[in-house]
Order: sequence, then structure tokens, then C-alpha cells
Amino acid sequence: MKSRSKILSALPAHQLRWRCNPKRLGVKSTDEVKPSEEIIGQERALRALRLGLEMKHPGYNVFVTGFSGTGRMTTIKRLLLEFKNKVVPLKDRCYVHNFKNPDQPLLITLPSGQGRQFRDDMEMLVQELIKNIPAAFERKRFKEERKRLMEHFQERQHSVLKDFEGKVKEKGFEVIQVQAGTGMRPDITPVVNNQPVSFDQLENLLKQGQLTKDQIEQLTKDRAMLEDQMDLVFRELRNIERKAKESLDELSERFILPVVKESIDEIRTKYEHEKLHRYLDDVQQNILENLHRFRPQEDQPQPMPFPPGVQHEDTTFLEYKVNVVVDNSETKGVPIIIETNPRFKNIFGTVEREVDRNGIWRTDFTLIKPGSLLQADGGYLVVNSLDALIEPGVWHNLKRTLRNGLLEIQPVETGLFGATSAFKPEPIEIDVKVVMLGDAFIYFLLYEQDDDFKKIFKVRADFDTEMPKAAESIEKYVSFTKMICQDEKLLPFDATGIAAVIEYGVRLAGEQSKLSTRFNIVADILREANYWATKNGSSHVTHKHVWKAIEERLERSKLAEDKMKEMILNGSVMIDTDGAVVGQLNGLTIYDMREYLFGLPVRITARTSLGNKGVINIERESELSGPLYNKGVLIISGYLSSMYAQNKPLAMNASLTFEQSYGSIDGDSASSTEIYAILSSLANISLRQDIAVTGSVNQKGEIQPIGGINQKIEGFFNICKERGLTGRQGVLIPYQNKKDLMLRHDVIDAVRRRKFHIYAIRTVNEGLEILTGKKAGKRLKNNTFEKDSIHSLVDLKLTEYAKRWKDLSTL
Repeated sequence: MKSRSKILSALPAHQLRWRCNPKRLGVKSTDEVKPSEEIIGQERALRALRLGLEMKHPGYNVFVTGFSGTGRMTTIKRLLLEFKNKVVPLKDRCYVHNFKNPDQPLLITLPSGQGRQFRDDMEMLVQELIKNIPAAFERKRFKEERKRLMEHFQERQHSVLKDFEGKVKEKGFEVIQVQAGTGMRPDITPVVNNQPVSFDQLENLLKQGQLTKDQIEQLTKDRAMLEDQMDLVFRELRNIERKAKESLDELSERFILPVVKESIDEIRTKYEHEKLHRYLDDVQQNILENLHRFRPQEDQPQPMPFPPGVQHEDTTFLEYKVNVVVDNSETKGVPIIIETNPRFKNIFGTVEREVDRNGIWRTDFTLIKPGSLLQADGGYLVVNSLDALIEPGVWHNLKRTLRNGLLEIQPVETGLFGATSAFKPEPIEIDVKVVMLGDAFIYFLLYEQDDDFKKIFKVRADFDTEMPKAAESIEKYVSFTKMICQDEKLLPFDATGIAAVIEYGVRLAGEQSKLSTRFNIVADILREANYWATKNGSSHVTHKHVWKAIEERLERSKLAEDKMKEMILNGSVMIDTDGAVVGQLNGLTIYDMREYLFGLPVRITARTSLGNKGVINIERESELSGPLYNKGVLIISGYLSSMYAQNKPLAMNASLTFEQSYGSIDGDSASSTEIYAILSSLANISLRQDIAVTGSVNQKGEIQPIGGINQKIEGFFNICKERGLTGRQGVLIPYQNKKDLMLRHDVIDAVRRRKFHIYAIRTVNEGLEILTGKKAGKRLKNNTFEKDSIHSLVDLKLTEYAKRWKDLSTL
């Protein structure tokens, strides 16, 4: 007598989707709701963020992980706004000229607002000195003393020249000016018959008898002697000129020092800053050494008669300027910088170059430019981790800056390529908190591979993609819907529309007891539902518009799914949805297109024979399977050994494959399906092709939950629907996945009309009975199974294999 199984009942329609009752929302539309900008569902991440932002110790920078769309940036912005109005002592940063080493500009740090004032004071100083120094030079007493000194030194020059000219005349020579390149130079030439002649002309005079050879030789000797004396005279004239300049400088300094000192002391009294005072001392000394730059051009000392002089005009007074690289005079509260373009110079600043009037590249302290790190000093800098990692030089220099608390502003080529540069502004001590956004993969990669990372990013704020579906969470969803409607001028959502949005949030979360916190996706559905409502001329957004938005959103992304489904429907990919076949079953796979997940059936087959290789994973042998899939196959071997190899060896070969699968495959969600196929082949019992199966299994034969349950069910339903629903088709799912069901309305409708069935099973035995219509069979005390059960038939076949293998091994 054949044993008959008591088929497990299919799930009722009301268990296949959680429904939000619009009447229980307590509102008729979003018009009755107050908007809320509260951060929803991220309490754990918020606590971590607050800790990191409030900790003042070094290294407590924050790395924020989580999926895009979970509100990471919005949360960070809102939380930072709470710190925005905190009163903190901000600083102005100024670079000034280093008179001792111009290639190393000096940093002067002042309280907020004083940087701009100091810059203006220095500009005013220059303007005052341009006015007051020439005025001091115009004083009668100064002019008189200056005139006296110049006359004194001119008389000395004149006396020296007069004595020399007398000696020249005594020897029969005269001092003349001759062409030397583009200028003139003095020369000594003989005088014959009261006329200066050149030495070339002396030969003609010798031939004419006007001079003798002895006279010419004497003239040559005298000229050489006079030239030596002329060199001594010029040296004396230069000494006189130098002494004249020194005396005039001393005179100028004596008259100008009170003017300069008074103006500089006026600045000095405004700032209690020792380094700034030393800088002003250097400014004062430099001004006194370069007074000629402040005098009118016509007053500039004229060069002495003989030595050539070079004049240099420079009225820019660049070295007295102040470069305020950070001006917090108008900053209210804590600086908050969100760097959206973290290139090297945008983060760390740079030293620019420019071409001067001679076409030569040059740089100076006024070309030092700040970056966002310096602008965020005393506050917070938000940056994307991936951007920071891919931008050349950024990550390495960011680590060094945070580790040492010192910012070095360098030319870009120095920071990126390690090129040497003599121009090195003084480093800046900074106190900035960095908040870095990234995904978990980048976080763990840096944590494991970069020893510095865990020292400078001690806090991780991990954003969740879901939250419990409590009444409070539903209220927050309603408030969020109102906020988007108000901020973006959308049509109001009625209660059915709000309920549909909440149901979509549950579907996104993948569990009936959860709500998704990926609010960027939810917000997109709100906008798109508003579009369809507006297009239909509705005054409110209803559930139909929300469903339409979801449907259209999927339709835009499902080209790949439609192409693959078409191949199944036209027979190119062989999938049976009716009948029964030995060793063959429909599994369910998930395809991840990043923006879209979808499921499709795949034919899984098993062939068994006598042998000793056990379960042969064809996917693994062809190097198409991943480690999780391989693990699932090994678990199948454990299950088979546990069930049937207690009193005999498993003398079998069982080959498994995903038919017409040509890409890589991973995951263990098909392991239960593969067990059914193997047992069907061993027992020679057909498996229903109108039921698809998903679920992993452990070695005890217990079915375990899997992911993507809704997409998998809908994928098989789509194929059955296209071919025509027979009322027998359905899907076997793990019992634990019941709570994850949020199926489409058309699937639920088919289940309600008994055109499609979903079975939630706990064990392999339950699945076997549904797929075969036969009893799986219990194990008896003698270690056999109930007669005519599936397990009994399998055990008989494996016993036969074991005996035959033993017989063959003795031959």
C-alpha cells in the first residue's frame, strides 16, 4: 500500500504582505500633519557622532559608514548646526615677509578680527610713511645739514680731481671722455701744440719731425704712470662717495627715525603679541635701510661723476603687506566646511606662482592660499573618503596633518610629487575635527591596511538601513512625507497615499517588522507619485499614484530582466512550469543590477551513479562557483552522510549543476533545491516542475532563511503568469522568511484566487512531500526508514550501491 502525504497548507494571502491601514494613521492627508526635520531611525549613529564631535582629545575624528541614502550627510549637517552657535575662540592667520629669510614667510596668529585690522594698519603705515618721510626730508634744517654735507664731500671730490688734473697738465696730458660700448669713460691723452692727440697720431708727428722718438717714449711712460694715479684717484672718489652716502644715511635716519618709530609704535600698542612686535622691529629696520624708496624721484642721490650708477625703482612695498589667509572677523560660531571637491590644493591650500614683467616665474608670501583644512580650524571639516583616497597626495598628507596637528602649505607640485621647493611658509598648528563619509568596505580596508587610520579615526558612526516598525516610526514617516511635500511644494498626500509610502518603506527594509531608513529613495517615490498625480489632474496624491510611481520606477530599470525573461518564454532557456521530472527542479536566483534586484527561475539537475566521488559540484569544477556556494554543496554531503551512511559507506557519484548558467554563481540559497534533486534521482521519484524552491539547508536537514525572497517569488510568478496560471504553481520558501514577505498586489491577488501558492517549510522532509506528493518517511529504531517512503527508497538505492561497490572492489 502506497503511503500518502498530508500536504502542508499554503500561506494565506493576508500573510504575504503587511498592510498599513490608512484609517489608523489618524489623519486624512498631510495637510493635517506637522513637518519634522528630526533625524529618523539612526539613534546609534547619532550617539557615535556626538561622541566624536564633542571629544576634544586627539584622534577622535569620525568615520561615517552606511549605505547611500540613509541620511548620512543630512544628519551630519543637522548635527553640526547644533555646534554652529557655540562660542569658541577663533583665530585669524596671517603670513608676513621674513626679512631674515624671505623664502620662509612668518606666521602671525591673532584673535578673530585682528588679522584684517593688522593688514589695514600696515597698509596705513605705508601710506603715512610715503607722506611723512618726504615731508621730513623737506624740513629746512634737514636740507641745510644735507646741503652742508654734500658740499663738504663735493669739495673733497673737487680737490682730489683738481690735484689730479694739475698733475696731468704738468705732464702734457689732458683728461677726456671716450666712447666705451654704450657709455663713456675717462681717458688720458697727450697734448701737442695745445691740441689733444691720440697715440696713433704720435707716429705721424714723429714722421713730420714735430716730435722725437725720445719724447714719444717719455709720453708713453708718463701716461702709464698717470693711469695708475687715476685708478688711485677713482678709488679715493669712491671712498668719498661711500662716506658721503653713509653720512647722508645717518643724517636721514636721525631725522626720519622719530617719524617711523612713532607710526610703528602706534601699531605696536594695539597688539599684545611678542612675535608681531619682533616683526615690527624688522619692518622699522628695513624702512630705515631703504629710505630712498620713500623719497621723491628728484630727491634721489645722484651718482658721482665718474663711476657708473644703477637706479632701481620699487614702489610696491610688497614686504610690508599682510596676507590674511584666514579671516574670521565675520565668522559666527564654529567653522563648518563641507568639502565637495577635495583636490590637494582645495584641502591643504597652495602657494601660487605668477609671471613678473621680465617673464620669470616668481612667488612670495602674498600668494599663499588657504585650503578647507585651515578654513575649518577650530571647527569641523566634512569630506568623502573615496574622493580623498583617489585624489593624488590627499590621503597621505591628511593623515600627517591630523597626526601631528601641523598644516604645511606647499606648492601643489611639492605636495603631490615630492618636488623640493626652497619656499616654505611656517607650518600652522591647527585644531580641526574631520568627519569622513564612506562605506564599510573602505573603512575596514583602511583599518586593516593602514596603521595610522585607527589612531586618527577612533570613532565610527554606522548608519543603519532599517528601523523597527513601531508606531513612533510610522509617525515619523508621516512627518517626513509632510516635510518633503512642504519643502518641495508637492501635492498633499491623502491617507491612502501615506499608507502606500509606508508599505513601500517596509518593502525596502525587506522585513515586515522593519521600515527602511533609505530616505533618499522614499523621497524619490514621493516626488514621482506627485508627478503622476499632477499629470492626472488630482488634488491629492493617493495610493494609486504611489503604486504607479513604484511600477514606473521598476519599469525603467527592468530591461535586463525582460530580456532574460523573454529567453525563458521563447524556450532558449529551458524552464518547465508544469509536469514532473526525476532529478530536476526549478531553483530561484537573484540578479543584482545595483539599482534594481530581480529574481528568475533556473533549472537545477542532479544525476547519480555508482562510485566513490560523492557530490560533484560541476560549477566548482568549471571554476564558476564562489566560496559560499561551495560551502553549501559540502553541507549537502554532510546531510547525506548523516541520513544514509550510518551503517554503510556512500558509494555514489552525484553530479549537480545549474543548467544554462554561464556566469559566476555564489550563495547557498539553492542547497535545499539540490538535495531534493539528488534524492529524486536516487529514489527515481519525479519532482513537480510547477513549484520553484529556494532556501539553504544545514546538515540536520533544517531549512534556513535566505535573502531576496520577494524578488525570487515574483520572478517565478512572472514566468507562470505569462504562460498561464494553472492553480498548481507556487514556491517553497523557508519558514523564517514569512516575516520578510511584502509581495506585489498581483501576486497576492493570485494567491487569494488560489491560482498561485506559497509554502513556508521548516525541513527537507516537508519540502519533499510537497514536491513529490509522497511521504518523506521517519527513521525507525533499526536505523531504516518507513516502508515505501522517499527516504526508504533512497536508502535502498544507496545500500545497493554499497554492496555492488564492495563486490567490485574484491574483484
